[in-house]
Formats: sequence, structure tokens, C-alpha cells
Amino acid sequence: MPDQNKPFVVTDRRKFTMDGELRPDADPSPEREEREARPAEPAAATPPQPAAPQTPQEPELPPALTAEQTEQAKRAYDMTADRLDTAIRSANPGMDHPPTMSFDQLVQSVYMTSILQLGGTTQEGQQPQVDILGARQSIDMLQVLGDKTKGNLSPEESRLLESALFELRMAFLEVTQALARSAASKAPGGAGRPGPAGPSIVR
Repeated sequence: MPDQNKPFVVTDRRKFTMDGELRPDADPSPEREEREARPAEPAAATPPQPAAPQTPQEPELPPALTAEQTEQAKRAYDMTADRLDTAIRSANPGMDHPPTMSFDQLVQSVYMTSILQLGGTTQEGQQPQVDILGARQSIDMLQVLGDKTKGNLSPEESRLLESALFELRMAFLEVTQALARSAASKAPGGAGRPGPAGPSIVR
């Protein structure tokens, strides 16, 4: 038969040699050509997330007390205070009963505290020790007290509070001016002044 004598051709379609190298006559991979021809897609830019607005945190308030809890605490406090007064009078015969706290005493207490902080009780010849920040807080405390009790005070109580605030503010200005003069005299080139040193800030 003529077909039996017809030669046949074997085509080697392997892409790599026995050593694992790419054959020079191998057909390029269609997938590789497609990958090389296709441009790389840019990554989608993620829009920046807006920063969450910072809300000021309100101070955490304690849980509300019941009327029964408030009454029990007040009753226990009054009983303990009475026993303390009795013990003090027993140890000090003839001592009067401590006066009941009033608005006038509250104003006078804060007033005296501020005077101490401004160095008002310093003995002559000694250097005053001034707590200027504490004095300012005490004066501001009296102002808050006046604002919160406005319309509920008697004429005498209002006059007492106004006088205390006026005197303390004037004393505060006098002390701060003295501190400024003292600092200026100690600065390089400042003219020193004879006599005792000016007031000194304790904090």
C-alpha cells in the first residue's frame, strides 16, 4: 500500500528542554502575551475618611440620691456634731456653744482665708508668703456665691458680700503690683530697693 510507505513528521511542542530551559523555537504562551499586553490597572484610591469630631466629654455625675439617703446622712451628721460639741464643752468648762453657721460666717470664713493667702497676717519685718492662685480662687468663690444667691439675700448680707469682694480685690491688686515691682528689681539691670524683701510667692 502506498499509505504505509508515507513518512510522518513528529512535532515537538514542548516549551522546555530536558534541562528546564525555555526552547528558542517554542511558541509563546498566549496567556503570557495577554498579561504583558494588558496594562496594569491602577489601584482604586481610597478616599480619606473624615476624622470624627471630638465632642467634649462631660464630667461624670454621681448617681442621684434618694430623699431617704439624704435624710439619713443629715440625721447622722447632726447627731455626731452634737456629741462632738458636748465632748468639747466637757473638756472646756464654761465654753459657749459653737454658733450656728450662717451666711455671714461663710463670707467671713472665705474672706479670712483669702487674707491669709495674700500674706495679710505677716508680722512686721518678715517676708510675706503669698499664695496668689489660692487667693484668686477664694475671691472667685465669693463671686460665685454672690451670683448663685442673687435675689435671696437680705440687704445686710448683700452689703457684707460686696464689701468683702471689694476689699479682697483691692488687696489682690496691691499684692500683684508689689510682686511685679519685686521681680523687676531682681531682674538684670534692675535697681534694687533697700529695706525688707517684697512678698514671695509660695506656689
